[in-house]
Amino acid sequence: MTILSGLTEQIYSDRDIMGLFSGPGTIRRMLAVQAALARAQSRCGVIPDSAARSIHKVCHAEDINSILDLDAIASTSMLAGNIAIPFVKQLTAAVRQADAEAARFVHWGATSQDVLDTALVLQLQQVAAQLDQDLDAAQRACARLTATHRDTIMVGRTWLQHALPTTFGVKTAGWLEALTRSRQRLRHDAEQCALLQFGGAAGTLASLGNAAPDVARVLAEELGLALPDMPWHTHRDRLADLAATLGVLTGTLGKIARDVSLMAQTEIAELAEPAGPGRGGSSTMPHKRNPVSSAAILAAATRMPPLVSTMLSAMVQEHERALGGWQAEWDVLPQICALAGGALRHLASLLDGLEVHPANMTRNLGATNGLILAEAYALALGGRMGRLEAHELVERASKEAVRRNCTLKVAMQEALAAHEGTRDLLGKEELDRLSDPANYLGQAGKVCDRVLAGWRGVGEARRGSR
Repeated sequence: MTILSGLTEQIYSDRDIMGLFSGPGTIRRMLAVQAALARAQSRCGVIPDSAARSIHKVCHAEDINSILDLDAIASTSMLAGNIAIPFVKQLTAAVRQADAEAARFVHWGATSQDVLDTALVLQLQQVAAQLDQDLDAAQRACARLTATHRDTIMVGRTWLQHALPTTFGVKTAGWLEALTRSRQRLRHDAEQCALLQFGGAAGTLASLGNAAPDVARVLAEELGLALPDMPWHTHRDRLADLAATLGVLTGTLGKIARDVSLMAQTEIAELAEPAGPGRGGSSTMPHKRNPVSSAAILAAATRMPPLVSTMLSAMVQEHERALGGWQAEWDVLPQICALAGGALRHLASLLDGLEVHPANMTRNLGATNGLILAEAYALALGGRMGRLEAHELVERASKEAVRRNCTLKVAMQEALAAHEGTRDLLGKEELDRLSDPANYLGQAGKVCDRVLAGWRGVGEARRGSR
C-alpha cells in the first residue's frame, strides 16, 4: 500500500512541494533555523563567535547525510515524540566532531517546537511563493480566454439543463475572478504566517534571561521573518486560516475542472483538454481522449475537505504546549499544500492549452429549437398583455414546440395568430429579433470587461506597492 500510494501521489500532488516537505527538505529547514539561532546568539553575545561559526558550518554541509542519519531520526522519533529531539542529538554530535566546545551551544535556549514550527514557516513561505506564481499563470490564461471569447455565445446551464444564452467569456470571467480572490487570500494568510516561533520550553524564553528579546529580534531578522509579540505554540489560527484558504482554492480549481470536464463530454464537445503524446489515452480504447487534468484536480478537491477539517480540529490545544493537536498537523498541512499545488499546476497547464470549439457551442445553442429564449418572448409580451398571461401563452407554445419538434419561433407565431387579441402583438421583425440568442445576452459583455479591468487593476496596484 505504501508503494502504491507513493506511485499515485505524484498524479495529484505537486512534486516540488512534496520535495520541500520530504525528509531531507524538512531537515534542511531545521538546520537553517539552528544555524540562524547560533548566529543570532553570537551577535547578541550569548554564545562565542567561534561556536556560532562552527555550528553554522556544520548546518550548511553540502551533504546532510554526512552529518545526520535521517532513517535513525525517523525511527527514534517514535519514542521521542517528535523528530526535533533526535535531530538535535545528532546535530550536537556532528558539531562535537568539528568543535567540542561549540557543541555545548547547539539548540541553546530553544525548544523542539520552536525549531519545527519555524522550519514549517520557512517551508510555507516557499509554498506560497510557488502557488502565487502558478496562480498568476492560471489567471493570465483565464484572462486571455475571457478577452478572446467575450462574445462567443453558448448556452448557459442551470441544474444541468439548458437555461439562457450566455458567453464562454462570462464563464471564464467567473473562473478568473474566483482565482483572483484566492490569490489575495493566499497572500494575506502567507504574510500572517511568516512569523518566528521562539518561546523556549513554556513560551517565556526564561533560558535566555535578559538577552531573550534581542536574540528573538535578531533571529527573526536572520530568517527574514516577522517577530510576533509572543510565541504562538498553541495558537494555531494563522495556520488554520492558511489551510482553509488552500482548501477554498482547491475547491475553486475543482469547480473549474468540473465545468471543463462537463463541456468536454463527447455529446457536448465544446471544450477539450490539451492533446499530447500519452495524454488522456485508454489502456483498451484507442479512440479515447480522457480529461486527465480535470480528473486529478477533482480528486484533489475531493480529498481536501477532511484534511482542512483536521487542521480546524487540531486548533483545540492544551495550555502552553499541545498534546496531540500540534502533532496532528505534521503530515496533514504538507498534504494540503501538495494537493493544492498539484491541482493548481494541472489547471495552469489545462487552461494554457485548452481547446475551445465555438462551432459546437453554436450547435448546442439550437438543441432546444429556441426554447432557451422563452423568457425573452414572455418579457416582450408581458408589457402588452400582462406578465402571467404572457407566461402562460409562451408556456403553451413551448410545449407545442416540443410536441411537434418545431422551433419556438414557429410555435409562437401560430399561438399568437390563433387569437385575434394576440395576433398583432409581435411583428415579424420582432419575432426574428427575439429568436436570435445574440439579442438576449444581457450584461455578458460588460461583465467580461469589468472582470478584466478589475484583474488588471489588482495587478497594477500590486506592482505599484513593490
